[in-house]
Amino acid sequence: MRWWVAVPMLTAVTLAQADTATNAVPPLSLADAKNIAFERNWDLLAAKSGVDTAEAQLLVAKEFPNPTANWSTAKIGRDEAATAQGNGVWSRSYDSIAAVNQLIEIGGQRRDRQAAARAGVLGAKARFLDARRTLDQGVTKAYVAALLADENERILHESAGYMRHEQEIAEERFKAGDLAESDLKQIQVAAEQYVLQEKAAEAAAVQARIAVEILLGISEPGGHWQASDSLDQVSGAALPETGAPTNALRPDVLAAKTDLRAAEENLKLAKAMRIPDPTFSLGYEHEPPGGGPPVDTLNIGVSFPLPVWNQNKGAIDAARAGVEQSRLAFAKLRAQMAGDLVNAEAAYDEASSRLKRYREQIAPQSASARESVIFKFNKGGATLVDLLEAERTDNDVRLATAQAMADTASTAADLTAAKTTLTETEVSAVN
Repeated sequence: MRWWVAVPMLTAVTLAQADTATNAVPPLSLADAKNIAFERNWDLLAAKSGVDTAEAQLLVAKEFPNPTANWSTAKIGRDEAATAQGNGVWSRSYDSIAAVNQLIEIGGQRRDRQAAARAGVLGAKARFLDARRTLDQGVTKAYVAALLADENERILHESAGYMRHEQEIAEERFKAGDLAESDLKQIQVAAEQYVLQEKAAEAAAVQARIAVEILLGISEPGGHWQASDSLDQVSGAALPETGAPTNALRPDVLAAKTDLRAAEENLKLAKAMRIPDPTFSLGYEHEPPGGGPPVDTLNIGVSFPLPVWNQNKGAIDAARAGVEQSRLAFAKLRAQMAGDLVNAEAAYDEASSRLKRYREQIAPQSASARESVIFKFNKGGATLVDLLEAERTDNDVRLATAQAMADTASTAADLTAAKTTLTETEVSAVN
């Protein structure tokens, strides 16, 4: 599995340097938005640094303790320190000892420490992949929100245009004495309301595009880009196929599982540290003749702490509590994973069913009813109330249809994220 997606930096730079006057920003597709986010998103980059930190900790766990060297000279200051060999420091009858000491970890401490560190690396990689999973979900939902805002703006602009057209017809009828002034004013007010709603939708669209740019890691977001995908396209995207391996887990759940494994290894390590680690020493002692024969000897020794007062009980209890906390967190996330999947499936089924009904039944009926009322009103066969109600209903239906498309695309992203599972082998392959 490849986790790092290389994308051209031109698109991101263009977004950051967008010129509203020239409107020279190229259209941005959902796929391009995801690729840019995978390359530049700050949270994802931070998650990647977590992998580097965990791998560095594994290197630390593999390293041996450094040996220590010491030198000592005794019997200094005696009047008869000079010998027949001379009066130099090495020739004097000083007792000089050079030694090298090496700590040896026993009881499987190195094995347990490295096992915990390996679990930490696997957990960091799983967290990185989970950050990528949630970023994919977040970019999709933000992009869909931007599409919905653009669609709402378009629908309201269209509704305002319809009402302005009706206003022009009403003004002609008013001049001909076929329409009351109060009716004309109501149509004018309705047209102005749609214009105001369109302006509000335009501002909301800018905010939605800025939210996308923040996820893309754009340092100076302006919300000037335009989407190349339509709301209809993203709402009809195919869902991921099922059939993941039985041992596959969602990345965050897999990370919790590795946390539990690391906690168990740390508990083993704490128990192993009850056994004192010996320190072996190898030394050489030099004492030139000074009233006796020369004494040059090789010294071998061993030392270790006596576990009298401290038997590492506090560290063991803390490690045992850490295991229990990790076990509870793992169990909670597994239950959350199952619940998220059920909720996502239910939400997607509802949204897609609602969208199908709007497209196939409600929206065509609403448009037909609106056209019929407009025709009758222009011929004097329908009241102003009928016209305004038909326009309002059709506007609401078109907005609701757009909302259903956005909800379908958004819940599809949630369902995709809920179904994203990986095995430990796939996570280990991340590099």
